Amino acid sequence: MRIRNRKANLNFLFVFILFTSFYSLTAQEKYTLSGVIKEASSNETLIGVTVAVPSLNTGTVTNEYGFYSLTLPQGSYDVIVSYMGFKEEYLTLELSKNTKMDFSLTEEAEQLAEVIVSEDVERMDVRKPQMSVNTLSAATIKKVPVVLGEADVIKSLVLLPGVTNAGEGASGFNVRGGAVDQNLILLDEATVFNSSHLFGFFSVFNPDAIKDLKLYKGGIPARYGGRVSSVLDIYQKEGNSKEFKVSGGIGAVASRLLLEGPIKKDKTAFLIGGRSSYAHLFLPLFDINNKAYFYDVNTKINHRINDNNSLYLSGYFGRDLFSFNESFINVYGNAVGNLRWNHLFSDKLFSNLSLIYSDYYYGLELDFVGFEWDSGIHNFNVKYDLKHYLNNNLQINYGLNNIYYVFNPGEIAPNNPDSGIIEDQLTKKYANETAGYIDIEHQITTNLSLNYGLRVSHFNRMGQEEFFVYENDHAVVFDERQGIYKEATPIDTLTLGRGGSLSKFTNFEPRLSLAYTLNEQSSIKTSYTRLAQYLHLLSNTSSPTPLDVWTPSGPFVDPQLLDQFAIGYFRTINEGEYTLEVEGFYKDIQNRIDYIDGADLIANNAIERVILNGDARAYGLEFLLRKNEGDLTGWLSYTLSRSEQRAQGRTAVETGINNGNWYPTAYDKTHDLSLNANYQYNDKWSFGSNFIFQTGQPTNFPIGQFQQQGLVIPIYGERNQTRLPSYHRLDLSATLTPRKNKNRKLQGEWVFSIYNVYNRRNAASINFSRNEDNGRNEATRTAIFGLVPSITYNFKF
Repeated sequence: MRIRNRKANLNFLFVFILFTSFYSLTAQEKYTLSGVIKEASSNETLIGVTVAVPSLNTGTVTNEYGFYSLTLPQGSYDVIVSYMGFKEEYLTLELSKNTKMDFSLTEEAEQLAEVIVSEDVERMDVRKPQMSVNTLSAATIKKVPVVLGEADVIKSLVLLPGVTNAGEGASGFNVRGGAVDQNLILLDEATVFNSSHLFGFFSVFNPDAIKDLKLYKGGIPARYGGRVSSVLDIYQKEGNSKEFKVSGGIGAVASRLLLEGPIKKDKTAFLIGGRSSYAHLFLPLFDINNKAYFYDVNTKINHRINDNNSLYLSGYFGRDLFSFNESFINVYGNAVGNLRWNHLFSDKLFSNLSLIYSDYYYGLELDFVGFEWDSGIHNFNVKYDLKHYLNNNLQINYGLNNIYYVFNPGEIAPNNPDSGIIEDQLTKKYANETAGYIDIEHQITTNLSLNYGLRVSHFNRMGQEEFFVYENDHAVVFDERQGIYKEATPIDTLTLGRGGSLSKFTNFEPRLSLAYTLNEQSSIKTSYTRLAQYLHLLSNTSSPTPLDVWTPSGPFVDPQLLDQFAIGYFRTINEGEYTLEVEGFYKDIQNRIDYIDGADLIANNAIERVILNGDARAYGLEFLLRKNEGDLTGWLSYTLSRSEQRAQGRTAVETGINNGNWYPTAYDKTHDLSLNANYQYNDKWSFGSNFIFQTGQPTNFPIGQFQQQGLVIPIYGERNQTRLPSYHRLDLSATLTPRKNKNRKLQGEWVFSIYNVYNRRNAASINFSRNEDNGRNEATRTAIFGLVPSITYNFKF
């Protein structure tokens, strides 16, 4: 009875809050001021612009498409529109009816780095309940010194608290102790399955084409789902509908070019950008027949139909190629496309309908074996999102989406007439994921604000041509005599068409974030997030190429389920010159897969026979201090954390992995320290630097050996019980902007950088072998980079 009464009280409280909000909306005569805010010289919509009414101590910010809506009582008001880097707009308005008012903001100073010159979007809002979010502008990304001189999104993100990667030459990134596949990466709402070029040396995102970037580490809004660690949400620029513009850069190993301009002035615009590396062109000069290069293309067209309707067509295509003497050729990359329709039903109801295609392809050709290998995943996504501005204290986001997946685990074919390989297609897999959500932003009182919502997801693992059946439904069996897990032998095969269903999953994913303002400068925030992930990445981590095979949840692989709790203290110092963020978090993940010893992931038509379901957890403390103003800007971040997983036995006699005990994940980093600083010496010279220190990543070293038939066989202990040496390095950069550029249409800058200034030989791996001369075992450290100087010329006109 107590439980029922408690639930009844909570329901009553929820209804009461909604009722009072609606009552306040109708209690007095009110009208709505709404519109779109753009950048004057390009008509590019601006995200996060503040529209404030000081006399009422209220305001709002523009959404992802530059739209704002503000409901006020009838009367006369001074309205201030502000966005750092742009001139403020002041307006005295007599509000006696619903009014549509668009604004065009003018830059305070023209700069080369980015149309949006502000880092204002990176500043936290003390009063907003949203927490565990990091935002970087393209201008900031371009200031961060990186290897080979190319501005890089992912390399910039790993300087933030809670974000790491597996080191130089490693693909992807890890968030709060999560795996690479647990990050949802969106480019104009389309899923990107692999975020890296050239094995992690570059990211797939062209900084010239980026308009807005947000990384959600926790407190993830209900409109996002499908991954359990983070959401990286990136929007491309829309294109300049005022005049034709060109920008780009020429570097030591890669160059880029971006074109944008009007198709029909003030109505239709295009953007097309491309990048390519070319270091491989010089290898023949040194009699080297290897190749390693990438290229990608970003495109976008936007068309303003009328004041209430706009269309956007955007796309991305990228490919990497790596070959060794033409006998080994590896090609992989992403392709995405999105057609969006923005519609304004009223001055309070904004909608976005998207039709999205996403594809990840992986191809491999081994000429010395005589075969070609193709695999990948692609999906089709339809989503409809609405944002309802009920009043200034209550906004509701709600929507639906449906994703249809096709998984190609691999197709093998002979690549020449003499090959002994028989053509074969591993069984394709199909799935459908449907979700609906409601997300509410609610200002309860002056000091208390909430963001709460619910996402309901349903996953259907559809039928396929061939599906194995096992005794006792165990695809993995335990050999008690040897104490090891082995692949089970199928006892039957099912044949189901795509109209059938192998398994179905439904999950309720509540979200709650709360902010309580202590005073004008500080607040306490807390959040709870539940997420479900139905896709799993099978990765051959010993391969030098990103051999990634995605597989859906099904009869033998349950969906990953996350519960994350976070609490933090946030403060602005000296009127926003500094900001301080301190957060603690705890993550619990069910059904995290791991592999049995000796698992073979390549060309495996029954991957369930090498997989064990387990659990994972991560917890830690994050610290971020930013300096936002002045000639010297930057941030200091530190994370103290732990990331672990386990796979217990299904019965009392099974050992599980590591005897069922917790052990560090491969991406566990106890200490992670980053310092980024940028100094504007004068209008000609600016300088940048960053320093990184990380605990070495867990690995497996042999703890002994034995001989059998003349062979020395190493003995390994429990998983991930040893570590590589600590990782650290210092990078420096200097940017020269000639003063004569100010009076020219062509503007340019020179960027000089040194990566790893003190030539630290950070270990990518340590391998053990026997010295044939003295018979001793030796450890060999493999390092990717030492000191790397570079120079890049950036331009625009």
